[in-house]
Amino acid sequence: MRTMTAKAAQSAKAQAGSGTSGSPATGPAGRRGGKKASMGVQNVAGWLFSTPFLVLFLVFMAFPIIATLVMSFTDFGLRNVTHPLDANFIGFENYIKLFSDEKFLKSLFNTAYFVVIGVPLTIGLGLVVAVLLNNGIDRARTFFRVGFYAPVVTTIVAVAVVWRFVLDPSDGLVAGLFSEVGLTSPDFLGSETLAMPSMIAMAVWRNLGTVMVLFIAGLQAIPTEVREAARLDGAGVWQEFKGITVPLLRPTLLYATVITTIGYLNVFEEPFVMTQGGPSDSTLTVSLNMYREGFNFFHMGYASAMAYVLFVVIMGITVLQLRLLKDNTK
Repeated sequence: MRTMTAKAAQSAKAQAGSGTSGSPATGPAGRRGGKKASMGVQNVAGWLFSTPFLVLFLVFMAFPIIATLVMSFTDFGLRNVTHPLDANFIGFENYIKLFSDEKFLKSLFNTAYFVVIGVPLTIGLGLVVAVLLNNGIDRARTFFRVGFYAPVVTTIVAVAVVWRFVLDPSDGLVAGLFSEVGLTSPDFLGSETLAMPSMIAMAVWRNLGTVMVLFIAGLQAIPTEVREAARLDGAGVWQEFKGITVPLLRPTLLYATVITTIGYLNVFEEPFVMTQGGPSDSTLTVSLNMYREGFNFFHMGYASAMAYVLFVVIMGITVLQLRLLKDNTK
């Protein structure tokens, strides 16, 4: 009886050993196989969930971008070519023509003017407002934050229409203020000198809230211990701002500058709604000029070349900004 019991125990141990070491279902190889299968299922599920976005991206983003690049090397235009495949390949003629086109050069200068004046004003005022709201204003702080940010969430077309009426030289709000002091309001949007500064003022007012929110987030991320240590060392308000606040806000400053610059280089709605590029093309920007060439005059190939020149300018300026502030963001 004992012999039979011992044999049974040995047989059970042998079966258990063979199951743990040789069975593919429970051994190390089986576990690796199960893990790979699980990862494969997860990968397939991830691709399935991503497929709708990928399809939309390829159809509505990637394909138009590539098609526009190809079109920029052709004479495609709805007036002389009925199908894109019938367009003639003309190489770099569109790009060469751009830099001899006075209207394009004028729009390029106007866009540069908008950026050079608008970006520093937006960044500077946004930083000042953020510092005041973060430190100097205790009461109704939320009210002021919402008030400054409200224009950002308002449709740009609605904002431009309101500003056009505000600056109206006969019945506008500004004209009423001038009349109260016995003066005649200038025609801000009808003057070649004042039209672009007026649009810059409107753009700064509208985009101030975005920059303000970014800087408030950056200011709140600065450790209070650093400020307290500087104050104990006798640092004043200006010394604290220059020596602590600005250096620690470099990453936020870089991000705010880049996105503001890109937005102002693509400025379109403001001149389109307020001035239609006038007077005398004094507010004609590259984006508005591109729209005119493509959809008013149907010079699709020429407008495509204009779009890619603007793209190269944006990329170059962005890379330059990143390199200038690279060492200070570490």
